[in-house]
Amino acid sequence: MKGLLWVLAAFALAAGLSVVMHENEGYVLFVHSPWRIELSLNLFLILLVAAFVGAYFVVRVVAHTLRLPAYVRAYRIRRNENKARDALEQSLQALYEGRFARAVKLAGRAHDLGQLRALAALVAARAAQRMRNFALRDTWIAKSRAAEPGWRQATLASEAELLLEERRYDDARAVLLELHAGGARHIATLSALLRAEQGLANWSEVVRIARLLEKRDAMPRAALDGILINARVAMLSQRGLDSRSLGDCWRSIPASEQSQAKIAGAAARAWMQLGDGRAARLVIENALAAEWDPVLVRLYGECPDDEAIPRIERAEAWLKEQPQDAELLLALGRLCAQRELWGKARSYLEASLALHAMRDSHIALARLCDRIGRAEEADRHYRAAAQM
Repeated sequence: MKGLLWVLAAFALAAGLSVVMHENEGYVLFVHSPWRIELSLNLFLILLVAAFVGAYFVVRVVAHTLRLPAYVRAYRIRRNENKARDALEQSLQALYEGRFARAVKLAGRAHDLGQLRALAALVAARAAQRMRNFALRDTWIAKSRAAEPGWRQATLASEAELLLEERRYDDARAVLLELHAGGARHIATLSALLRAEQGLANWSEVVRIARLLEKRDAMPRAALDGILINARVAMLSQRGLDSRSLGDCWRSIPASEQSQAKIAGAAARAWMQLGDGRAARLVIENALAAEWDPVLVRLYGECPDDEAIPRIERAEAWLKEQPQDAELLLALGRLCAQRELWGKARSYLEASLALHAMRDSHIALARLCDRIGRAEEADRHYRAAAQM
C-alpha cells in the first residue's frame, strides 16, 4: 500500500511538472560580447539540476579518494580485531577442553595481533599453570601487567590465585597486599588473602580477615566457625609460649569462643605442657559448664593438679547428670588412682570398660593392677590394649 502511494505521488508530480513546463514560455539570455546565448527557461532549469547533481558526485568521489587511506587502515584494524577475537575465543575453548598447549599458542596469537592483550596473556598464563610450566606462566603474567592499565586488578587477582595453587603463599600474599593497596578489598581477594595467611600460619591475620568476611556475610557460618576455631587452636598450640604469652593469647579470645570444646582443649593442653594443671582444670570446667564434651572430660582426668579431691567431687557431680558416659568414668578412675583410692578407681575403670571398651581404659586398669600387685590381671589388660 505504501509503495502504491509513492507511485501515485510520483505520477502526480510528473504531471504537474509537465503542465508547468508546457505553459512556461520564459527564456534565459546570456550575453558575453560578441556572443549571445538564449535558452528556454525549462532547459536552463534542467541543466542547472544536472550540474548540481554532477558536482555533488564529483565532490563525493574526491572526498572518498582522500579518505581511502583511512578506510584501509580502519579495515585492517577491524580485520586484526576479528582475527584476535577468533583466536581468543578458540584459546578459551581449548583451555576448557584441557588442550593447554593449543590454548597457549592461540592466546599468544591473539596477544601478538594487539587486541585484548591483557586478557589473552591471562588465558595463556592459566593454561601454562595447568601444564605446570611456571616459568612460562610468569612470563605471561609479566606481559599482562605491561599490556593494559585497566586490567591491573584482574592481573593481580589472577596472579595471586595461580600462586596460591602453587602453594607459594608468601608471594601470593605480597601480590594481594599490592592489590589491596591500590583499591577496594573485594570478597574474592579477601578470601584469597585468608588462604595465603593460613598457608603462612599467620593466625592473628587469619582471625582478622575471617572477621571481615563475617561482617560481609561472605562465607557459610559453619565454614567461618571452622576457620576461626582452627586458627585459635593453632595460636594456642604453637611452640615457645610461656605462661604470660599463653595467658595473653587466651584473654584475647572472646568468651563465646573460649567455651568451645576444641579451643578449650587446646588451651588446657598448652597449660598442661607448662605444668599449670590448675589453669587447665579451670578452662575445662568452664567449657564443660557451657557444653558437655567427652574429649574435655578425658582431658580433665589427665590434668597434673594436686587438688584431686575437689576434682573428684566435681566429676562425681557430673556423673549424676551423665551416668552412661564412659569418658567421665575413665576420668574418675584416673583421678581416684592419683589419690590412691584403689577400690573406687578400679570400680570406675571397670564401669567405663563395661560401657565402652577403650584402649586407654585397659591401660589405666593395667597400671592400677600393677600398683596393687595383680600382675596377671595387669598383663591381661595390657594384651587387650595392644590388640586394640
